[in-house]
Amino acid sequence: MRIIAPSFTILDELDRQSLPVRIEYCGRICYKSESRIDSDSAIPFVEKMAANGHNSVLEMGVVTLTAVCASPEPIAALFFRQPKFLQIDRLGEDRLLITGSIRALREMRLFHPDDVISQAIARFLHSRHPYFFFEAPATLADVTGPTRVAIENMSLAQVEGLDPPLCAKHRFLAVKFIVNRAVTHELVRHRPCSFLQESQRYCRYSADKFGNEVTFIKPVFFEEGSEEFALWQQSMAAMEAQYLRLLQTSSPQAARTVLPNSCKTEIIVYANLLEWKHIFTLRTSPAAEPSMREVMIPLAQELRRRYPAIFS
Repeated sequence: MRIIAPSFTILDELDRQSLPVRIEYCGRICYKSESRIDSDSAIPFVEKMAANGHNSVLEMGVVTLTAVCASPEPIAALFFRQPKFLQIDRLGEDRLLITGSIRALREMRLFHPDDVISQAIARFLHSRHPYFFFEAPATLADVTGPTRVAIENMSLAQVEGLDPPLCAKHRFLAVKFIVNRAVTHELVRHRPCSFLQESQRYCRYSADKFGNEVTFIKPVFFEEGSEEFALWQQSMAAMEAQYLRLLQTSSPQAARTVLPNSCKTEIIVYANLLEWKHIFTLRTSPAAEPSMREVMIPLAQELRRRYPAIFS
């Protein structure tokens, strides 16, 4: 039995990695298979995710693009369709700023195959990331004429250089939390976010890579050395013993039924800065759950330091 403190890590270093590397790192959190990552593993991993329809993993890669249209018709058609999960803003009469995950852009192409802008985006991404778009889409955007659309990629530095209201919508940030499962039950209620979480269904905590033990998060409610903490610790030890015993004859998904909310879990939360601001409004207030406040208050302070114009 192991007891650790909760923590968080802002995954901004992933923003400097390629989309496949980023998606693989986030995806392997679910199965705690990070040890399988090597210099050649990213593209086969994302190809498998795309082919098998593991779409939640593809939400961990976001791109920001500009679309310049030769006529207003494609822009009007795009807004008429109201595509889900995309952030879209005008930068002028003929220019759009579009941010979305690989999943959202793939589904936009799938559900609106006649949309000129979505087909142009698919062609653009296929030329750079064919493992997400297996076939180059037929598109009007590749034909000269009144419906022509030109797509360009926007760098992270360009996104962060936008005016604060636009930056807040188009700058996405991932944070990995190591917390108890009660906290993650609340985190996943924030619908605009994307999540990937360590899976108790597949993780066998009796394995060597987990130290042959269950890890628990130290509760914020009880002082270490108090009678309440001793009672909590005794309960966790009993739950661990029952779990490990069940694993001798049962699968991890069966044995996990005895595990409590205090179990350590890892979860990646990916959202734009506007949604993070909303999360902090709810989760740092005095009425918020104390275990949530324990990680959200220092996270809010750090993002306020990095983006003062947005989080001031």
